[in-house]
Amino acid sequence: MTEYIVRRVVLAVPVLIGILFATFALARVIPGDPCRAVLGERATDEICDAFMERNGLNEPIPIQFGIYLKQIVIDRDLGESFRFGRPVIDIIVERLPVTVELAISAMIFATILGVILGVVSAYWHNSAIDVATMIGANIGISIPVFVLGLLLQYVFALLLKDTFLQLPPSGRLTSGISNPPFFEVWGWSVDPETSLYSFVSFIANLNIINALITANWTALGDALKHLILPAVAVGTIPLAIIARITRSALLEVLSLDYIRTARAKGLAEVVVVFRHGLSNALLPVVTIVGLQLGYLLAGAVLTETIFNLAGLGRTLFEAITARDYIIVQGFTLIIAVGFVFINLIVDISYAFLDPRIRLS
Repeated sequence: MTEYIVRRVVLAVPVLIGILFATFALARVIPGDPCRAVLGERATDEICDAFMERNGLNEPIPIQFGIYLKQIVIDRDLGESFRFGRPVIDIIVERLPVTVELAISAMIFATILGVILGVVSAYWHNSAIDVATMIGANIGISIPVFVLGLLLQYVFALLLKDTFLQLPPSGRLTSGISNPPFFEVWGWSVDPETSLYSFVSFIANLNIINALITANWTALGDALKHLILPAVAVGTIPLAIIARITRSALLEVLSLDYIRTARAKGLAEVVVVFRHGLSNALLPVVTIVGLQLGYLLAGAVLTETIFNLAGLGRTLFEAITARDYIIVQGFTLIIAVGFVFINLIVDISYAFLDPRIRLS
């Protein structure tokens, strides 16, 4: 197992470099001038010449890329945003937690409900329940995220206003509710110039985790309420896909000989379906869950825009339109690392779900 993990990590390095170089090159060959995108009307030829020289944008792309790799590997620095004049690592620490919370919440919702619906649909194959579930799954895939998000806001924030079902339409916390970082609550002093500070700040910016650590139950409840609508909006499509994959995989397994043998032995249907059936049908489901989580971590731009969440996707979109290469490169690297890590976890889980698979 250890050898497999090390081999996968080593093989991931050229993949990450290739992804980073493709992004690096494409960002520089598309039309547009980052100086004029950032400075607007203030951008004169003299100012833009100085801007390009200061940021090394006059050099050939391979030389720029070499300098950038040295900056990442040796200096451990992702650069400074053209637009905000801030280190990219600070922007990632500030905005990535929003997307992480949203993605994980959406996948928990999609996985639990999707697997349940898939099992129900497979067990009552070709029944009214099966047909209704699959119609619902097709509708879930077909509705655009921005349409579903606006509908959810209209229903739960306006139509159900002043009822116990009312939910916040946007934001992460209600105005007036504070959720101070756990290291400040504990009186723990951390040097802002260190990597440790970036790490603890990232954890503290995860509202749910920070509220749990500090036992701030008011902030925890409010953060969870704010996550419900965006998580449902962005999780509906993965839910529909997971339900369909679960149904298909379970139908195939339930038709195998060992399932008939288990039933012939007089085992309860719950044991047959869940212990002998579902456990052996989970491989394709886990694969889909990993892929969908990776897509969500890549940034749900529309969802973050509709629900006013300054997360990774929204930030990346704004950086692309503003030709802020440094943010695009930094966020792309984080997304690529996230995809590689999730795929590694999925591959490792295969050995636990099916003992016949040997990763070595």
